[in-house]
Amino acid sequence: MATEGKSSRPWAILAAVLALLGGALAFQFHRAGGSAAAVRTVNIAGIAYPYQGQQVYNGLTGIIIQQGWLKQELAKRGVELAFTPIPTAVGGPLINEGFSGKRIDFASYGDFPAIIAVSGGVPLKLVAPVGQGQNSYLVVRNGLSAKTIADLKGKRIALHRGRPWELPFSKLLDANGLKLSDFTIVNINPSATPAALASGNVDATFLLSDGLLLEQRGVGRVIWSTKQAPADWRMRAELFGRGDFVDHNPELTQIVVNAFVRAAAWSALEEHRAEVIRQASRGALPEAIVAKDYAESGIAWRDRFSPIFTPDIAGHYRSVAEYTYARGLVRNKVDVDALIDQRFVPNALRDLKLDRFWPAGSAAAAAPAPVSTGKNS
Repeated sequence: MATEGKSSRPWAILAAVLALLGGALAFQFHRAGGSAAAVRTVNIAGIAYPYQGQQVYNGLTGIIIQQGWLKQELAKRGVELAFTPIPTAVGGPLINEGFSGKRIDFASYGDFPAIIAVSGGVPLKLVAPVGQGQNSYLVVRNGLSAKTIADLKGKRIALHRGRPWELPFSKLLDANGLKLSDFTIVNINPSATPAALASGNVDATFLLSDGLLLEQRGVGRVIWSTKQAPADWRMRAELFGRGDFVDHNPELTQIVVNAFVRAAAWSALEEHRAEVIRQASRGALPEAIVAKDYAESGIAWRDRFSPIFTPDIAGHYRSVAEYTYARGLVRNKVDVDALIDQRFVPNALRDLKLDRFWPAGSAAAAAPAPVSTGKNS
């Protein structure tokens, strides 16, 4: 009997090893986007901020967590829901790493990093538009009489290169017959910009709504913003899914898109405006700045949250793809038609009985007037 026990031990060890390998392979199969039955967890990454001792998520992701609907719907199918908090300062690169390593399945994040990821071989799908984009602001230091971008020729401008707001800055230059070499571009993080502007180390800066905060604090003044430009100049952020996950798990993808559309509809109600602004201010911007940015956009509150695909969206991403390729930020030009996946939003609107909640052309109709280079009024 003792001999039989010794001789059977290697087989027991082999069986244990095979079991471990099988588990590892099953895990890899799941993360590669196997059948819906193989998925045990849906992981969504989102921009988050430290607030009152905890991480709070930005935008619709925070609303989804608050509502709890997505968690309940996935639980009915035996699937868990996980959220990965991403700091805004390094959001794009970290989310791209998560997609590349198949550690996340969805993320609501910006146009530039998404295009960079796809160009690098990460198969993403844009499955739902998220809002109407963010405005960018050109701010000059106190004591400088400049009123237009042309007045800044030869000056030092702080611009964090490779970030989404570089594109509207480039478009502003093109519209005025200027180029980057007409200025001394100082490549610094937005967090370092206020000190640089206040000390006179730079003459101007180009930022997102941080620019309004600089003006409020008396550090500089806004002389132009994308509120005076066509809609596709605004930086966009959408709901992106990992391509293989989306293709292998359309039912789960539909549930996730439904949750984002549901959160967008809740946010779009006028009675929720104050709460949406309050939640948006939990990052670095006070409520007054968030409210000012929204109020002066020229976009109706309900339309601001429209998830409907419009021609402007495809046009915007073509601009991003062309710009990143032409400037050498990526090696391969992205096929925008392959990136955009319009299967899920119409289903979500129908499932949630929101077919008529947003007029089909409302987002496109909200485009501002032709480009102005004067001071933002």
